Amino acid sequence: MYVIVGLGNPGKQYDKTRHNVGFDVIDMLAKEYGISVTKIKHKALIGEGRVGTEKVLLVKPQTYMNLSGETLIDIYKYYKVDLSNIIVVYDDIDLDVGKIRIRKKGSGGTHNGMRSITKCLGSTDFPRVRVGVSKPIPGQDLADFVLSRFRKEEAIDLATGLEKACNAIDCIIRENIDLSMNKYNG
Repeated sequence: MYVIVGLGNPGKQYDKTRHNVGFDVIDMLAKEYGISVTKIKHKALIGEGRVGTEKVLLVKPQTYMNLSGETLIDIYKYYKVDLSNIIVVYDDIDLDVGKIRIRKKGSGGTHNGMRSITKCLGSTDFPRVRVGVSKPIPGQDLADFVLSRFRKEEAIDLATGLEKACNAIDCIIRENIDLSMNKYNG
């Protein structure tokens, strides 16, 4: 079983913001796989389905970004899934829009959602797919930047990045993470 968690903030005011690209990827995967992500459980919107022979749980935490770990620890304990089968998808200001980076493990860095997850799980040993949202301009408040929407001229790169993230996750599920990293990183 794979658990794919897209990070974001609930509420219409956060739709399509830089901080919600994790939710956007979950929405795209749900459409691709025909999975309805509407059941409220574990402080999240979840949907269950299959990808090939694998059972998949798509998750959109409803705790707000800074408490994302509360959802994931609940799911981890309930489903008793291996950490290596939990894939967290989130925004990264250190990557340009349209770029993604897949890692098998690593720290939460400065991302508050990831810090919450690593604290609650007590581990950094789970895969993650980071989706580039670019950096704020010098002097711009980081919180304001990540809660802003993408500029029109970023639309094509954003669509490319979201599609790449979906393809990379599909490759992890159907093949393995090493193949996905070789194919989609860089």
